[in-house]
Amino acid sequence: MKFCLSVAALSFGSVAAFAPSAFTYNTMKAPASSSSLNMALPEGVTPIIIGVAADSGCGKSTFMRRLTNIFGGDVVGPLGGGFGAPGGWETNTLVSDLTTVICLDDYHLNDRNGRKVTGLTALNPLENNFDLMYEQVKALKEGKTVSKPIYNHVNGTLDTPETIEPTPIIIFEGLHPMHDDRVRDLLDFTLYLDISPDVKLNWKIQRDMEERGHSLESIMASIEARKPDFDAYIDPQKKLSDMIIEVLPTNLDKEDKKTLRVRCIQKEGVPDFAPCYLFDSGSTIEWTPSPEKLSSPAPGIKLKSGPEEYFGSKCQVVEMDGNFDNLQELVYIESALSNTKTKFYGELTQAMLALADAPGSNNGTGLMQTLAAFAIRDLYEKKSAQAAKAKKESTTAAAAA
Repeated sequence: MKFCLSVAALSFGSVAAFAPSAFTYNTMKAPASSSSLNMALPEGVTPIIIGVAADSGCGKSTFMRRLTNIFGGDVVGPLGGGFGAPGGWETNTLVSDLTTVICLDDYHLNDRNGRKVTGLTALNPLENNFDLMYEQVKALKEGKTVSKPIYNHVNGTLDTPETIEPTPIIIFEGLHPMHDDRVRDLLDFTLYLDISPDVKLNWKIQRDMEERGHSLESIMASIEARKPDFDAYIDPQKKLSDMIIEVLPTNLDKEDKKTLRVRCIQKEGVPDFAPCYLFDSGSTIEWTPSPEKLSSPAPGIKLKSGPEEYFGSKCQVVEMDGNFDNLQELVYIESALSNTKTKFYGELTQAMLALADAPGSNNGTGLMQTLAAFAIRDLYEKKSAQAAKAKKESTTAAAAA
């Protein structure tokens, strides 16, 4: 059995560093039930709601692991305890002391057989229950407990709903977090993982052909079958996102099919968020780090930073092209980055080292995902401080009256 997030909280297997991996319940060390987690929402705390949009197989699992690692928490695991655990059940929901990660596949309107009857893909909005999604996102943001459906990815059925208690940080990840206007208005911050077609093909071959035994013909047919609905309903969400992590083939060697160029596109003017940049704010920078301080295999490594316009919005973009050999040397890049939202010098490198075996830890995917995680942590702390201040002022005013 498998999570929508591919059990993001687990240790990673050995896969190529440029591709996302798949994980199963059997590799899990998780609590037997949610009772072992300190999941109660502290009094007066309003959850912040994060939306993460991406197509299937685009590395959400790795990203979620980086997020939960930075947010902290002694226990990270599936809400149901993992398949086969005493009292456990099939679940897509990942929980830790601070975070709840909910897979939007759970809001599919029909099961797998039902979609065969309708002839529609899960990417089509008609196959998703946006009314229920809105009601439950709203309830969780108000600190209320909900009974959320479960879409079983193993047998394609809609299983018995599970109880979700609000935590300080709630992440909705999947195909359509920003498609419905009502849901999008409830989100405090939005991200889009934008994987280029060439990279997506390489990743799907890695996952489906090498790890699942699918043929190249079936992989290509699956991609082509999904493409019209992806273009119509999933891809448009990137222009609505506050941050876009764009994964492209390298520009350093046109024949290289494995090395990646990764861009972190950060919108200006987002409440409680200020973009990261290289060296000087507002400057356009192209930087090739000294090989004496940052060793890199061929075809080398290059970073860029500067203002751009993205779908009519002013943005700050940080880009990394290429790989590095020694993760500890990342501190050299960290020294050139400003506004990373880290609490101390070296925390970015430390966070990367904590997940050194995760896919993308030697290239820009890991770097940009970690920067996004720190931005979300900073957003949470700012909104928590604002809420605490407002509560104090309200209490003072009530006492004075």
